[in-house]
Amino acid sequence: MVASQKQWRFLDLGLMHYQEAWALQLRLVDARKDDVLKKDVVLFLEHPAVFTLGRRGGHANLKVTESFLSSRSIPLVHVERGGDITYHGPGQLVVYPVVHLRAMGLGVLPFVEGLEEVMIRTVGDWGIEAGRNALNRGAWVGMSKIGSIGIAVRRSVSFHGLALNVNTDLEPFTWVNPCGLQGVMITSMKELLDKAIPMEDVKAAAKKHMEEVFGVRLACSRLEDVLQ
Repeated sequence: MVASQKQWRFLDLGLMHYQEAWALQLRLVDARKDDVLKKDVVLFLEHPAVFTLGRRGGHANLKVTESFLSSRSIPLVHVERGGDITYHGPGQLVVYPVVHLRAMGLGVLPFVEGLEEVMIRTVGDWGIEAGRNALNRGAWVGMSKIGSIGIAVRRSVSFHGLALNVNTDLEPFTWVNPCGLQGVMITSMKELLDKAIPMEDVKAAAKKHMEEVFGVRLACSRLEDVLQ
């Protein structure tokens, strides 16, 4: 997509609570937009179970009570990303690119389309034919959604990102109208292939396709080095 050979820093953070990852993103965004952080950063991680509400999100698309979620220790968090309500949980690959879009020569729409392409190519490596759907941004297999996108941008720096269902428990998605869409089914690589997929293999594929789609090299880094 982009004829650039810039280097992005790559962090694999494993399982991290949503609020902790959100705070880290805000810290990185501030550093990047003020040019304290000289390189863009991509975070790969998974979250413990959490529901998030984007800018367009309201409780109307939550089909269970908040006390029901509390009884299962699942928080509901309001955030500044685009989109409506969605679920994150173990077995889902979450990717947060903190990228200076203007410096990359990218508009918001081409950037979002690039993130969709990363998910489409990634699941394609396992023989899953995914594509786009005019109903909603993300990656779709027929009329079932396998990956979602919701980003925010501050002074040309992106944050939040994509969530790809690998081995995700799909039941919590039935407790909401996912992304505010009624009657939409959510699927996962595990459900489609009838077997669990090693997350490390999916991460490696997503990393490779992100490099291809955005024309960058992802250099493995440590969090403490990035935050210096």
